Amino acid sequence: MTLNRPERLNAINDTLSSQLQPALKDASSDDEVRVIVITGKGRGFCAGLDLKDRSARLSERKTRHKQLDELGWVGRQALSLIECDKPVIAAINGVAAGAGLALALACDLRFMSESAKVTTGYIRRGLSPDAGMCYFLPRLVGKTKAAELIFTGREILPNEAEQIGLVNKVFSNEEFDERVIKFAKELAEGPPIALTLSKRLLKASEEADLTTLLKQELSSIKTCFETKDVKEGIQAFVEKRKPLFKGE
Repeated sequence: MTLNRPERLNAINDTLSSQLQPALKDASSDDEVRVIVITGKGRGFCAGLDLKDRSARLSERKTRHKQLDELGWVGRQALSLIECDKPVIAAINGVAAGAGLALALACDLRFMSESAKVTTGYIRRGLSPDAGMCYFLPRLVGKTKAAELIFTGREILPNEAEQIGLVNKVFSNEEFDERVIKFAKELAEGPPIALTLSKRLLKASEEADLTTLLKQELSSIKTCFETKDVKEGIQAFVEKRKPLFKGE
């Protein structure tokens, strides 16, 4: 999926936000899709909320529905990524700021090009975080580092992003697209049912106590053992060949 507002560094407006969530939902339910890669067109990944677009609409009269909306598009964006049953990769090809960085943080894996920069950004505009920033960032880099990055809004360069665990890997600009797609293809060759259950378990682990999670893990692996993919995986191991998983 390519965020396609390059003239605004793919900053999110109503149109873009209304298209992303249904696209994720469709991909999540499509058996032909095994892995999702989100990136941005042009020089940016996503510059966050389009403040110019937002400023132009501040004087508009809000409906009661919008006034009482407790999540907004930013909340639903985060949930749509977490609830998506497929592994989601953020390919951070350029600047990622504010809600754009939060979008990347909500993905399961993040790769960054050597020329990209990221920032929480909010504080520099007099804003507090949204889009799940305060949920995802401390879980990735720790509470103290997250506080620093949110309170200062400073830029985070690729080497630091990789060092603190914000991204999985940094690739050169020349190899970026190729390396991300190569990784995605390798991941897509994995067992779809096991990948989905693994993602659900990782999500559950954020809130569940150990006993609850142990029960969920046992239930999930029992489901896996009933699939043809497990039989194929065992047979491939015995035959010393690469398994061909079909999601059955």
